[in-house]
This record gives sequence, C-alpha cells and structure tokens, in this order.
Amino acid sequence: MHAPIKKNTSASQPAKLAYINNIKILMTILVVLHHVTVTYGGPGSWYYNEKTTRLAALIPMNMFVSVNQAFFMGFFFMLAAFFIPGSYDRKGAGEFLKDRLLKLGIPLAFYSFLLSPLLSYLVYYFAGGNHITYLQYLGGFDSWIDFGVLWFVAALLFFTVVYVAFRKLFTKRSLKRIAVPNANIILIFGLTLGVVSFLVRIFFPVGWVLKPVGFQLGHFPQYIAFFIVGLLAFKNNWFEQTPAKTGIKLQRHALLLLLFFPVFFIIKAISNAPIDSFVGGFQYQSFLYAVWEQTIGIAILIALLSAGKRVWNSSSILLDRLSRSTYAVYIFHPLVIICLSLALRNWGMDPAFKLLIIAPLAAFGSFLLGFIVLEIPGVKRLL
Repeated sequence: MHAPIKKNTSASQPAKLAYINNIKILMTILVVLHHVTVTYGGPGSWYYNEKTTRLAALIPMNMFVSVNQAFFMGFFFMLAAFFIPGSYDRKGAGEFLKDRLLKLGIPLAFYSFLLSPLLSYLVYYFAGGNHITYLQYLGGFDSWIDFGVLWFVAALLFFTVVYVAFRKLFTKRSLKRIAVPNANIILIFGLTLGVVSFLVRIFFPVGWVLKPVGFQLGHFPQYIAFFIVGLLAFKNNWFEQTPAKTGIKLQRHALLLLLFFPVFFIIKAISNAPIDSFVGGFQYQSFLYAVWEQTIGIAILIALLSAGKRVWNSSSILLDRLSRSTYAVYIFHPLVIICLSLALRNWGMDPAFKLLIIAPLAAFGSFLLGFIVLEIPGVKRLL
C-alpha cells in the first residue's frame, strides 16, 4: 500500500505485476466503502455514526463489512511483505530499516498527534454541539496516542522490525524453495487459520482492542499468517506460478461460502444467541464464524490475484496515479468521510440512503485528496 510497484531484475521477482497495483486500488476503495458502511449501520466502531434501523439495509451492510474484514487487510499485509525481501536485499539492513522508519513512522506520528485529534474535534464540535475552540479541545484531549486507521501501519512497522531481526540472526541459512500450493492445500490452510483464530478469540474476541495501538488481536492470526505468506510468495514466486485453475476453483468456493452467510442469521434466530457469541468465546457460533471467515478470506484473496493476473495485468497513466496515491488515500480518507457525513447530518433521511449518496463521493473525494496531498513538496518521499 505504501509504495508503487517497481520493476526488479531479481530472478525471484517477476517483472510484470501491474495487476497487483490494480488490485491494490480496488482494496483501497473497499477500505473507504467499509468505513462509510460502518458509519451508517455496519458493525464496528468509527469516529461518527448514524446507524440505520432498517433490517433490509442492515443485513447487506453486515454482509459487506464481514466479507471485507475476512480478506482486505490481510491482503495489505501480504502485499507489503511481498516487497520487503527485495527492498532489504537492495538496501541492506540499516538503510532498509531507516527507510521503513521514515515512511511508516512519520505518517504514524502525523496521524496520531495531528489528524486524529482534528477528526475527533470535528465530530465533537459539529455533531456534539460543544462549541469550544480547537485549542480548548486539545487542552482536554486525553487520547493523544491514537493510531486510528493507522494501526495497520504500526503493525506493519512492528512486523518489519521482526523480519529484519530474523534476517540478521539467520543470515547464513538458506530456506528451501516451496512449491506453489494447490487449491486444496490453500483451503486446508484457511480452515486451520480459522481454528487458530477461534482459539485466540476465546481470550481476545473481535472488538477487543489493545490500547493505545488499536490492535484487534482477534484478527491478528490472519495478519501474521498472511504477512508470512507474502514473504514466501516472493521467495518462491507463487504469484506468477499459481495456475489459473487454482484461482477458478477458489472462486467457486468463495461464492459457495458467500451464500452460506445468511445461515448465521438463521443460527442467531434459532439459538436466540447474542451477536457477541459469533465474535469470541468458547462457543460453537464463534467457531463456525471464525472458520467461515478465514476460509472465505483466503479463497477470495487468491481468486482475486488469479483473476487480476489473467484479465487486469495492464496499466495506464490513470491507474498508475491511482495506485501511487493509495497510501495517501488510506491516511486521509477518514477526513473525507467525516466531513461528508457531518455535512449531511441534519438531512432528514434514513442513514441507509445517506450511505448510497456518500459512498461514491467518499471514494472519489479520498483519491482526489490523495492526488493533492502528493503534490505537497516533500510528501512523495514519505508516501
């Protein structure tokens, strides 16, 4: 997410990966739409909320947020990891770590100490009706270290430091190459990851947040696993070697698992279980959901990569600019969403209809702001 793809002459690194940049654009749009959906009724927390009560809207909102959560952040961890070994090999440990600290640490500090307080103030002032000055607000603000959506950047920085330490400790050891996994192995991996996620969520259910870094540990088995998969994919050239039939088979499985989602509503109705029973604890509902989530997540991810390689492996000036701005979009999209939602807060319309209006505006506005931010002198070095 944080850098455009560049050609690499390494034998381990395929030269033509335009489809990954293109999928990165799609994933970034999903991040924006995900948070707009949470604003107006989807599960999860956000700076500002207007939750609809329409069941006909809540069901697709819940489905959209749940399916997104199953794979899109895992994709970003995998993608980031995929480009780490080549960069490390070119720059060496010291220069590589310095570069990562610069490109991850400075945006993290900017968001935590400047942008996040501003976002909170906008909601406090315009939605809460608390008419004080910004300086007065800052005087009482007690969450200065608030990573917000940049929890991802903080986690990626931590994973990167662990990777550098691993490379330094095992610099002379050469790992054996691993053949590209077939669809059955990938599905077994998803099932296993689902079981591990279930066990972790007994203690850290989804929604439990590690303060102040904002890590939802219930999702971290996937993030750690996908980060490792990204490293292995680079080492073994899995992206280029994965056959089309694997992607097609996993696409079919993803569609079947998607059709299974309404079963969770049936289980909830029959068992009269609270929604919390699906997100953690030693309960069969949590087990079923964790296994479903991880299996559909890996199936969608591999199916997307396979389809992208077949039909979207080309670029253009517009796609290059969109891809180049994704990191800026990720950082600043909360500002766009909050400004739009606050602007329409007094409009007497059900939140579900506001979602339909604001979603495309938020996606367009976030990329437009991303383009503008990258024109600021010195910013391109960081983003």
